[in-house]
Amino acid sequence: MIDIFTLKENVKKGSIENCYVFCGSDEQLIKEGVYSIVNKLLDKNFMELNYVKFDGNSLDSFDPVVNACQTLPFMSDKKVVLIYRASFIQDEKGDSKLSADKSFKEVSEYIKNVPSHCVLILYDVFKGKRDKPGKRIYAMDKKVCVIKADKIKGQQLEGKVKSFFEIRGKKIERIELKVFCSLMEDNNLSVIENEVEKLCCYVDDREITKDDIKTLFLKSNDDDIFDLVNPISQKKAREALGVLNELIYKGEKIPHILNMIERQFNLLFRVKVSLENRKGKQDIMKELNIRSEYACDMLISQSKKFTIRQLRRAIELCLNTEQKIKSSSVNEKTEMELLIISAIAG
Repeated sequence: MIDIFTLKENVKKGSIENCYVFCGSDEQLIKEGVYSIVNKLLDKNFMELNYVKFDGNSLDSFDPVVNACQTLPFMSDKKVVLIYRASFIQDEKGDSKLSADKSFKEVSEYIKNVPSHCVLILYDVFKGKRDKPGKRIYAMDKKVCVIKADKIKGQQLEGKVKSFFEIRGKKIERIELKVFCSLMEDNNLSVIENEVEKLCCYVDDREITKDDIKTLFLKSNDDDIFDLVNPISQKKAREALGVLNELIYKGEKIPHILNMIERQFNLLFRVKVSLENRKGKQDIMKELNIRSEYACDMLISQSKKFTIRQLRRAIELCLNTEQKIKSSSVNEKTEMELLIISAIAG
């Protein structure tokens, strides 16, 4: 098993194999590895004819993949076949229409016989930050090249982030770059690139300062609760439960999390009522004592994802959960999970 940087060095040297399996939690990093292979092998003029992609979760049969691999490339020595979201390579069963066991068995057999004119690539993204390669991936590592796309850190991360600013024609000094990278808790390059875009829009034509970075990205309890309520508004139960587990893992006490969620729903309710009464942002900030325009924008954006009825219901659920936790020996974590699921069903 190699890392993404070893892969890129191998590709630069022209050392390319017939089959690759990518895994990791950073999809952007995985895609960059895939693109390095594709761009090295294929002529851009014939890219569409020689680069075939399949969504692993939508495959009814593995036959189309085999047919694509067996078909000769057009005006090229090589072709590339990609299966993304190949959840069947993980030990836990995914959402594929094919059974994960059957899919994995077919792939395991075929990767030993990929024709020389084809490069077959599979990748799957870990669902959680602490997920690791399972037995299936280690089994494939004995047959083909497996690449683990780990989070990048230190100078590698700073170099990549600096390039994001340069692409946007923006200069960031060394100290400001270090501050920015230190505040990126999750080294997911897709997320970080979005944050770079946000910062560039925020400063506009000005130079980037440490105060700009801290204003936008210094995490507070409010930010954590926003991150929890947001997937609830989008009806993403698994993601919301994941954020809850992260908060507990970081040492936040459940009664405190509950109080902050209740406060957030109350704020959203008041913002929603104000918006329906056609009040502007400045009036809302004054009435609710919100000091930051950015925080107000976030509240307004989040409130639009709920109806007033849903927000009332969410506040009632918080109060009921608080009463249960205080008055009986219930499992606090279970009650919080029920609160989140009920608020989503709301």
